[in-house]
Formats: sequence, structure tokens, C-alpha cells
Amino acid sequence: MQKDFYIEVNSQQRNHDEERICGDVFLYRYIKEEDRVITVLSDGMGHGVKANILATLTSTMALNFTREHKEVDRIAEIIMNTLPVCSERKISYSTFTIVDIESSGRANILEYDNPSTIILRGNIEFDPGWKKVVLDKGKHTGKILKTCSFLPEKEDRIIICSDGVSQSGMGSESFPFGWERDNIASYALTLVTGELSISAITLAGKIVTMAHKNDVYKAKDDISCAVIYFREPRKLMICTGPPYEKEKDRELAAKVTAYEGKVILCGGTTADIVARELNRKIVDELIFEDPELPPESFLEGIDLVTEGILTLQKVNELLKTYNNSVRLGKGPADKIVKMLMESDEIHFIIGTRINIAHQDPNLPVDLEIRRTVVKRIARLLEEKWMKKVTFEYI
Repeated sequence: MQKDFYIEVNSQQRNHDEERICGDVFLYRYIKEEDRVITVLSDGMGHGVKANILATLTSTMALNFTREHKEVDRIAEIIMNTLPVCSERKISYSTFTIVDIESSGRANILEYDNPSTIILRGNIEFDPGWKKVVLDKGKHTGKILKTCSFLPEKEDRIIICSDGVSQSGMGSESFPFGWERDNIASYALTLVTGELSISAITLAGKIVTMAHKNDVYKAKDDISCAVIYFREPRKLMICTGPPYEKEKDRELAAKVTAYEGKVILCGGTTADIVARELNRKIVDELIFEDPELPPESFLEGIDLVTEGILTLQKVNELLKTYNNSVRLGKGPADKIVKMLMESDEIHFIIGTRINIAHQDPNLPVDLEIRRTVVKRIARLLEEKWMKKVTFEYI
């Protein structure tokens, strides 16, 4: 069975009050050759640097062992027996939740001491049927873990939290025992019912903000929430460079009009060809939102029209440092990054005609040929942002 959905993974965190580093660690990886997604949330004992080291160690091991297709109890055993033991309390302690989504679409979850994973199917809670795994050897004999395996459907969500969320507000009048898992689940359901296509990052963010509010805005623990959302993919096509043969110009324009998703044209010649073939006019913007780049243009039916190579170079630079807390500007490259982030499947059509403008020896060397820049952008999108990227040369 080929899964017909896109898997959106995102997380939000808040550090323990007055700590500069988070003691919870969330890692995820898309393994392209196996079409697998693995995510791990680990909460190290205590908070600050020591907790962060424990959680980093745990989540890295969990990710690597899961990747090797080891059995769940074996993964648990290795992790539990490898963690260093705290000299005062004589316990090594770091919780973890591992989600492994195979290419068939099946999701396997293994959880140790984190608040129980919440699974939503649309706007109702779904019970996958959990099983217990009891460790039977090593220093952790008798420890109990939980595991489940199910086939996600479109519009399912998996919500994983650290106990900074479930214990938030503990001792307060509203939540004497903390916010607790069931309250988190009903809050998530309220949010999803209010906005059926709420993104993974927004949902995780709202849960973290509410937990922080329960603690009267002074987090008593590290607060983390990660959301995995199975949904219809959002598509984007980027065309850059004129086709090798003039006869292919019409084909390029046809691909642009037939595409079911957003379209960006990068490059003056590319835009001119599409405008000519579709018999539409390009309107140039005269406001320079980004002093380093020529301004964008407008073409009816196209979501964004920008200059070519320079803009793509800038997109590559922006992507290197971009993360959830970076604020993008209004320039053409920033707009492309924003659209890339909002899309899941990105299709590049690369024209292979050599552009005369770039053969000028006076132009800076870093005007690399299109392909190299696009490949760099693609690698960042795949490795850092788990986007699906495809290429087509024309």
C-alpha cells in the first residue's frame, strides 16, 4: 500500500523558567531511501544542561536503533542499560517516545514514562490498542513500557508531550494534580474542531502556550509538544531557466497552467516565455523590498515571479539558517522561503538553455549555474525540513 498523504512533523518547546537550554530533546528524521519517518521526544531528568545531555543521548540512540529495525523491547533494553546513572539518586533517567512510520504507512509507537501519546482521528480521539512491554533482563528488569501499532488515515494526528505539559499548573486551584493527559486531549480536540486543518506547528504551539499559562508564565519544567499530522500534500512548482529548445516553450507554459498547486517563476526569461505563450502581460513592481535583489513582477495566474539566479542564491542562504523563530522579510527570496515552508511537495522544472547574461566574465563567480543552486536548496529542504523534492529538466 502506498501512503497517499503527507506527514507533517513539527514541535514547540519552552525552557524551564530561567534556564537557557531545554532539558527535553525532540529529533526527527526522514529516511529517504526507505521512505520512513522516525521521531523521538526525550525528557532528561531535572532541567538545564545535564538534562539536555541525557535527553540528547537518549533521543540519538533511540533514533539510530529504531532505524536499524530492532525489536521494541531490544531498543528499550539497550537505551535503558546505556544511559549513565545519576551519582546521587543511583538512577539513570530519561524518558522517551519513539514514533516510527514505515513506507507502508504503518505507525509504530514505543513509549517509556512520557505522558501517554494522544492520537486524534479527525476530531475524535482514537485508541490504537496499547500493549505492555516488560523488560526481563539487565538492571531494569521489571520496567514497563507501552507500545502500539496502527495504520494512520488522512487527517490523523499524533500528539506527544513531555510531563512539563501534563504536570503544568500542578497545585493550582484549577489543576491540583496538573493539567493531565485527558485535559490536554480535550483541549487539542477543541482546537481541531475549531480549525480542521490546523497545522502541526500551530497545534503544538497552542498546547505549549496553554501549559505555560497554567504555570502562570513561569515554567516549572521544560515544556515540549510535538505533533505529527497526516494530510493532503500542499504542492509547489518552481520553474527556472528557459527550455533548451525553443519548441519546448509551449510545453513549459502548458505544465505551468495544468499544475495543481502554487507556481513560482524564477528568472526574467522564464517569465517572459510563459507570459508570451499564455498571451498575458507581465507587470513590474518598482518597490525594492530587498536591496540585494531586483523586485518581483506580477503575472496573472502565477503566485510569484522573481529574478532568477541571484534570488535562488539568496533562498539557499536563508534556508541554511532558517528555523521556527526566524522572521522573514518581504523581499522576493523571503517570499519564496515562506512558500517553500508552507508546501510539502516541491517540483522544480529546470530549463537547460545557457543564459547569455551569465557568460559575462565581469559577473561575480558565485553566479553558479542554476542546477547547483537548486540542488543545494533541494538538499536542505529534504534533510532539514522533510520536504519531498522532484526535478524535471526541459
